[in-house]
Amino acid sequence: MTHRAPEPDVPDTSARRNRPRRFAFKNTRIYVGVAIILVWGLAPFYWMMVTAFRDPDYTFDTTPWPTHLTLENFQNALSTSSGNNFTRALINSMIVGGVTTAVALAVGIFTAYALARIEFRFKYVVVGIVLGASMFPVVALVTPLFQFFTNIGWIGTYQAMIIPNISFVLPLTIYTLTSFFKELPWELEEAARIDGANRGQAFRLVMLPLAAPALFTTAILAFIATVNEYLLASQLSSDATEPVTVAIARFSGNDPHVVPYAAIMAAGTIVTIPLVIMVLLFQRRIVSGLTAGGVKS
Repeated sequence: MTHRAPEPDVPDTSARRNRPRRFAFKNTRIYVGVAIILVWGLAPFYWMMVTAFRDPDYTFDTTPWPTHLTLENFQNALSTSSGNNFTRALINSMIVGGVTTAVALAVGIFTAYALARIEFRFKYVVVGIVLGASMFPVVALVTPLFQFFTNIGWIGTYQAMIIPNISFVLPLTIYTLTSFFKELPWELEEAARIDGANRGQAFRLVMLPLAAPALFTTAILAFIATVNEYLLASQLSSDATEPVTVAIARFSGNDPHVVPYAAIMAAGTIVTIPLVIMVLLFQRRIVSGLTAGGVKS
C-alpha cells in the first residue's frame, strides 16, 4: 500500500488579488458617505453665510458662490433703527443658556453619580421619571406654563424661560453623565476610600476630574439646546428678555411689507459662527465625551 505525499499548499492568488479591490471599494463607500453627510449638514449653513454677505438687492440670486459682497446686512442686523435689538437678544440668550446649563450640570452630576454608583430603593422609578420627562411634548406645556406664570407674574422674566428649559435639558444631562459614570473604574474610588477619603471626597477629587470630557460635552449640548429653543421662549418672553430665536423670527426691515431675509441670515450667522468655532476648538473633548462607555474592556 503506497502513501501519497501530501500536496503542498498553493496560495490562493485570486483572493489576494481581490483583497485590495474590496478595501478600495469599502474606502470609497466611506468617503462618499462622509461627503454626502457633510454636504447635507453644511449646505444650509454655507448658503446662509453666502446670503448674509450678499447685497440685499441680490438676495434671491442663485449664484452658488459669494457675489456682490457687502457688510450692510450685519449692520442692519445689529441696528436698532428698525425696532430690532439683536445685541440685547444675544445677551438674553447667553444669560438663559448659561444659567440653565450651570443648574442642569450641578443637579445632573449628583443625580447621574447616584444612579450609576449607589443602589437605593425606587432607583428605577427615578430613571422612569427622568425618561418620561424627556419624552413629554413641549407643545403640550405651553398653555399650562403660560397660565401658571401669568398667575404668579413671571411672564417676560428670565426665570420663566430658565426653569422650563432646565426640566428639558436635565434628562439629557443625566443620561449622558450616567452612562459615563458607569464605565469609570470602581477601583479608583475604592482606593481613595481605603486611603481615608469619604464618598464625597472620592467623588470630588477622583471621579469628577475623570468625568471632565463628559461634563464638557454635556455642557455644550445643553447650552446649544437651550439657545435653540423657540416655542416656549416665544410665549414666555417679553421685548426685554426675548432670546435670539425669537428676535430673529420677528425681525423687521425698513419696509414693513418686505421680509429682511439678508439681515435675518446675517443674524443667524452671528449666532452660529461662535458655536461652530467652539465645537471645532474643543472637538477632541466632545468626541471623547460622546464615545465614553462605547467600548467595554
